[in-house]
Amino acid sequence: MIQQELLYGYSSVAIAATLFIAIIMFNEAGFRVGRFIQGSTDSEVKALTGSIQASILGLLALLLGFTFSMSMQRFDNRSMALIDEASAMGTAILRVQLLPDKYKNEANEYFKRYVDLRVEIGKLDFTKDEERKTYSNKIIDVQSKLWSLAISATNDDPRAVTTGAFVKSLNDVIDSQGKRNALLQMHVPEVVLILLFVVFISSGGILGYSAGLSGKRIFAPIVLISLLITLIVFIIIDLDRPKRGLIQVNQGAMIELQDNVHN
Repeated sequence: MIQQELLYGYSSVAIAATLFIAIIMFNEAGFRVGRFIQGSTDSEVKALTGSIQASILGLLALLLGFTFSMSMQRFDNRSMALIDEASAMGTAILRVQLLPDKYKNEANEYFKRYVDLRVEIGKLDFTKDEERKTYSNKIIDVQSKLWSLAISATNDDPRAVTTGAFVKSLNDVIDSQGKRNALLQMHVPEVVLILLFVVFISSGGILGYSAGLSGKRIFAPIVLISLLITLIVFIIIDLDRPKRGLIQVNQGAMIELQDNVHN
């Protein structure tokens, strides 16, 4: 099961909306502080504030690019892991034909059940721990039965080019499932996301402060920038949430395999 962290229990929409409101609030607070001390601030301080503002915005761009790259890479890895698992299962199902005749029907039935279980668990939200645990136990049980069948078939036909090829394929199926499960648990460290949020909110505050020092409110551009930043954060969080967000890995390869084994 994926390790639950502080933010994982909240929807990506709620997090993005909260961040947007926080940026606007800190921008307004910064503007009021800037207006309050405007009269006692000289041009040098205003220029220095502009330099600090540029530095924070530069740091913001750097963190955005870094975090988006991390979340996109993990999403791509999960997509490839699903395709690899579907390919491994397809190969193993084809190699069932290499088994002695008395094992073929039983192996095919186990694989049909196995594919169904993998498709069903792929649709489950990671917050549904009990349901995922139930499916995981069923998957382990089918794997054990397939492995026992492979051992029995090997005892009857120990040739590497027949039963041996099936055993290797079955081993690949189990390995690919383990790899995919491991990749599902890899996501952007929460401390990175929190740092990103702190920089976002700070940038909103410094923009408001700088506007306050100049005595000119630029509310509409600030709202637009905050909205764009929030949308990018939403995409980053959603990409990084397997089975949790709106952006999901396409299970087309697995569903196509399911259709094939049942036809």
